[in-house]
Amino acid sequence: MVYPHLKVRGDAADPRTERMSESRLDEARGLAAAIALQVVHAETVNLQKPRPATLLGLGTVERLADFVKENHIDLAYVDGHLSPGQQRNLEKAWQCKVIDRTGLILEIFGARAKTREGQLQVELAHLTYQKSRLVRSWTHLERQRGGFGFMGGPGETQIEIDRRLIGERIARLKKELEVVARTRQLHRAARKRIPYPIVALVGYTNAGKSTLFNTLTSSDVVAMDQLFATLDPTMRQLKLPSGRTVILSDTVGFVSDLPHELVAAFRATLEEVLEADVIVHVRDIAHDETEAQKKDVEEVLGQLGIDPDKPDTKPIVEALNKVDLLSDEDHARIFGQAGRVDDRVALSAVTGEGLPRLLSVIDTHLAKARAAIELAIPLSDGATLAMIYRRGEVLHRRDTETEAIVTALLDAADAARLEQAGTARINPRLSSVAAE
Repeated sequence: MVYPHLKVRGDAADPRTERMSESRLDEARGLAAAIALQVVHAETVNLQKPRPATLLGLGTVERLADFVKENHIDLAYVDGHLSPGQQRNLEKAWQCKVIDRTGLILEIFGARAKTREGQLQVELAHLTYQKSRLVRSWTHLERQRGGFGFMGGPGETQIEIDRRLIGERIARLKKELEVVARTRQLHRAARKRIPYPIVALVGYTNAGKSTLFNTLTSSDVVAMDQLFATLDPTMRQLKLPSGRTVILSDTVGFVSDLPHELVAAFRATLEEVLEADVIVHVRDIAHDETEAQKKDVEEVLGQLGIDPDKPDTKPIVEALNKVDLLSDEDHARIFGQAGRVDDRVALSAVTGEGLPRLLSVIDTHLAKARAAIELAIPLSDGATLAMIYRRGEVLHRRDTETEAIVTALLDAADAARLEQAGTARINPRLSSVAAE
């Protein structure tokens, strides 16, 4: 496997540029390892100006062609975006299969998707990507088939047939995914009736989301030192220090240059993030490119309509994970910096350091969403009264002969539960005076 990694030539003396190139090359190796490809050779190719025909310069293409032939390479991966024409020209020059970053990520997702929904989403993304890449060097795509009956004419070429079949399959997949989306909506509606607040873990792939998820919920979700170890979302209940129960959701990891076909196809899955009451952005603080990874995650969140800079956006907590991999000096510095920011927590999902503060910060955000509400509860209903004291904050109580008139701060979810149960008469007027 030949493995050119691309960068536009910049200041060769800039050490940060070199670090970024090495980091991107390491990530490219990780993508290959995620699908069990054997890396024979990997290198960074400096481009002064991308060549329209092959992206790479002519000298580089010829040099790598010799390497491919000498080492009997079956697959070449270009860590960048190739147009259909560039991909075809490189395959002709190197006489082997060539894929780009989008193609490789799609292959990884195809191998990892376990649920029916995930498989449908991957297939849709793959077909959308392939539809524009049917112009290949294979001659069977240029054959024509005769017309039917009296129509005559030159008939339909194989490539036209393939495109039509792919278009029909895409249409069927979209219909199936619409059914899946409706089912997911029903699941969300059911969770709202339960109801519990939702906390979603998001972050760059391999940032430690699944390890954190397992540590917090005592689960056994697959957690590996591997890119895209988690594809299908997983949910578990989690108890917070206040006693409040929340649903913790582990989501697919993001990556730089995430194919837009995947963002579109996985939108139904990623919409779980939109339903969250609190988002926890898990970052690998020990990674050299942690700031760049943060921007990549925020870019994908922005595509979903979540902008951290907007004042009305949902709470986003930064979890600076993997502090156990830092030096003592960096460990102390990161904890000091995080301690001065309300929505930033330094932690280690492996050792458990910092997790109590993370849970406390989540608890605080959910408490801010509470509203003061006035309830009339029969004195005989001790269970409901106990639940209000346990899950809410009682601001005022006045007892009559038959009822307890209670003003309390409650989550919208708990208020909805009381209303559905019919055990308490709720005054819809918010008690702003009591809340003060």
